[in-house]
Amino acid sequence: MASEADAAGLVVVDECRGVLFVYSDGAVVRKVGPGFATPVRDDGTVEWKDATFDAVRGLEVRLYRPRKRGGRRLPVFFYYHGGGFCIGSRTWPNCQNYCLRLASELDAVVVAPDYRLAPEHRLPAAFEDAEAALLWLASQAGPEGDPWIADAADFGRVFISGDSAGGTIAHHLAVRFGSTAGSAELEPARVRGYVQLMPFFGGVERTRSEAECPDDAFLNRPLNDRYWRLSLPAGATADHPFSNPFGLGSPDLAAAEIAPTLVIVGGRDILRDRAVNYAARLKAMGKPVEAREFEGQQHGFFTIDPWSATSADLMRAVKRFVDTAGGRRVE
Repeated sequence: MASEADAAGLVVVDECRGVLFVYSDGAVVRKVGPGFATPVRDDGTVEWKDATFDAVRGLEVRLYRPRKRGGRRLPVFFYYHGGGFCIGSRTWPNCQNYCLRLASELDAVVVAPDYRLAPEHRLPAAFEDAEAALLWLASQAGPEGDPWIADAADFGRVFISGDSAGGTIAHHLAVRFGSTAGSAELEPARVRGYVQLMPFFGGVERTRSEAECPDDAFLNRPLNDRYWRLSLPAGATADHPFSNPFGLGSPDLAAAEIAPTLVIVGGRDILRDRAVNYAARLKAMGKPVEAREFEGQQHGFFTIDPWSATSADLMRAVKRFVDTAGGRRVE
């Protein structure tokens, strides 16, 4: 398709990480894999498989669980990938590596869903798909559930996480299912907490970390702005409720019921100030929200290198949160 577009004299008007190309006639071309080479480190201690959660849209999840469980039921840990709502997949090796480590070190069943991407499917498509994946998980507790997950999962200890755009998804799910009515939709599953990994929030007015972000950052201003331009409803600004949790028309977070939430912040991330402000404002509202900042770290450091010392520190912080918010199950 790309060569055909080039031959027709079309030009690329938007490009994201060498994976997504938008042409001057509106055509969209995608590469299947990421624009970087990362080997998958699978030592066989975690087993995994794919399952369909939305047959109509052809959306799947990748499920992980430790091979040696000893008959125990394990907490369920969702991981929604990042990519500015425009790129990314559960099948990408950086996502695979991170989920393998999550399943092993958290001793959990990990659920990594895909969701529709922009600009072909602008927001709220990703939020709708994320909701569908969570409701699908709840349905697996019933008699028609897949034994692969039903026999291993403790549906009373579900955690929702995501990095970057996935962190924004986690926020929207927290608001969507935080109320008594929302929680009832998920029964018998129960969400115990949320982990937002460098959430992808936006706004028209620049924060200091955005204004001072260097051009060679992993996520810089041009790419940050491009993601929002391609993913928000046509004509919307970055103050839209989908991007700015405190923007005009956003849900009243003071009135919302929010489960315990851990917000992970990178000290050198363009999104640092928005994440810090988000956690501080929710905490001031009396919500059980805490932030943990990793000094000197750029956006997505834990998926770029899941085996670094800093990534290990992050994994320990997430495990402490899961153990505290969810409690350890006594067999």
